[in-house]
This record gives sequence, structure tokens and C-alpha cells, in this order.
Amino acid sequence: MNNNDKKWFAVKVLATPQAVDAVEFALNESGADGIELDLLGKRDLTVDVTIAGYFADEPKLENVMFWISEGLKIYDSPPDSVKTVLLETVVNQDWLAEWKKHWSPVEAGNFVIAPTWSEINSDKIVIRIEPGMAFGTGTHETTKLCLAAISEKYDGGSFFDVGTGTAILAIAAAKIQSPKSKVQSPKSRVQSPKSRYILACDTDFDSVAIAKENAALNGVGDEIEFYVGSIDSGTPEFDFVVANLTADVIVPILPLLVEKARYTLLLSGILQTQQIWIETELKKIRDSQSWNFEIAAQGEWISIIINKKNKNA
Repeated sequence: MNNNDKKWFAVKVLATPQAVDAVEFALNESGADGIELDLLGKRDLTVDVTIAGYFADEPKLENVMFWISEGLKIYDSPPDSVKTVLLETVVNQDWLAEWKKHWSPVEAGNFVIAPTWSEINSDKIVIRIEPGMAFGTGTHETTKLCLAAISEKYDGGSFFDVGTGTAILAIAAAKIQSPKSKVQSPKSRVQSPKSRYILACDTDFDSVAIAKENAALNGVGDEIEFYVGSIDSGTPEFDFVVANLTADVIVPILPLLVEKARYTLLLSGILQTQQIWIETELKKIRDSQSWNFEIAAQGEWISIIINKKNKNA
């Protein structure tokens, strides 16, 4: 079968704008490979919106409905804020055409996330993304929070992106570095805190494949090393570590993330309602009293920047 004729399954949810975050949460928890919002986040609070989740395999609608119910509770949205939930079959080629029609460049920090076909006239750093099996496009609040933090806090040095997805954050780090240089090995990076080594990982094989393609598309394929897996006790220190995951994934590996971040740890994918939980877990870690914490928020989401020590020390 031609890849362009591949069938996808779309769960289309009609909801009030106030319920968008709850529905996006539900679709993610249901295993959606990508999510599309018909208004691209520019919400008219008087008009219902359609949020579509795309699945490679046919989802169980009862499972989706369960997560919608949970999402509405978490985001404190009334049950009647979701009007209809429909399951449809779509052809990949049709979806790509629709996606190209609606997706516009997104600015975050010093970056512009743009499709390959758009013309960009900007002084900001442009990151190009092509649609694929991993649908991350930089439009989500958590990605924007991370890009803003990287713009402000990262000025070079070793960088580790845990749960890279489409590699937007690793690409941002590679593009922010100049002049270009060869990738340094893990051994040289361990010996030199300010080396330029950039590492990115994801537990999903397909995501890593797409991440590599995106890095090559942006001309930094030789500057980022990717692997399938996660952080572990054998991971060396990095100057800057980012984990844009979810709170339930972050908490079990939080001690490792802190340990492997030499100067700065950036956490996102955290709901505002989960902030106290994460802060409580951080306070359990040795030497946390000496760290500086910074919180930023967009919508229902936050990022937490942990500055461990002075880079010039």
C-alpha cells in the first residue's frame, strides 16, 4: 500500500473553547499520535471548536470517553462543555493536505517553528518541521514554555533532551550554538563541562526516527546524537537538561534529572495543579535548598527552571 494511502483514525471532539485543554489531555492519554485544533489556539470564546486526535490504530471510543471525563475533572470543566465525540477514518494524504492548509508559523522565545513550505521573514531562529508520524509542531504551550526558557537560559555547552519527540528542543539548542562545530564524544563532554555535545533520547523508536529526519532537515543532523531509551544512572552530567514530559513520568526520574544537570534543569509538561507535587518532590532531594527556582506559565501549563549553581563558578 502506498504510504500516502495509509488510513488513520480520527477522534473529532466538538467542545467549548474552555474545554480545549481538557480534551487535548484526554486525546494524549488515549494514545493519539497527533492533535489538531481547528482554530490553532486562537480561541473565540463564543464559538465551539473541533479538536481532532489522530491514531495509527483504531482507538476504543469508551477509552477516549473515560479520559475525556477525567480531563474535564482535572481542568474543572463542566460535562456539557463537550458536545459530540465522533470516530472517523481518514486517508493520510487528505490529512496532510488539511494540515498544510491550516498550520501557520509559531513564535516562541527567539524561535519560529515553521512548516517547510512557508516563507519566513524574521530575525528569529527558524526551525522547520515536516509532518510525519510524530505530529509535534511546537504549538503546544509546554513546547513554547521550553523554547522561551532555552532562549533565555541556554548559551551553549552540553545539552540533553529527555523525551525528545520531534526533536524541536534539541534542534533549538543546536541552532542557538555558533559557530558550528563537530559533535564531541560523551567522553570529551564529561571532561569538559562547556563542550558542545547535544544528546536526545526517546523511548519510542518511531519518534527517534522522525527526530533524526527533522534534525537533518534543519541542517543540524550531525550535531545531535539520538538514541532510543531514557536517562539512567550511567548517563553523564550535562550543562543543560530538559524534560518536557508529564508529571507522572517526571517524578520517578526526577532524582536522576537533577543529578545529571550540572547547571540548569528545565521541566515542563506539568499542569499548574501539579506544581506543588513537583516542588515537594524536588525538596526531598539533597542540596535543593541552595537552588534557585523559576516558574513560568501558559494556559494551564507551567515550566520549572532549576538553576543549581553559577556557571562561572
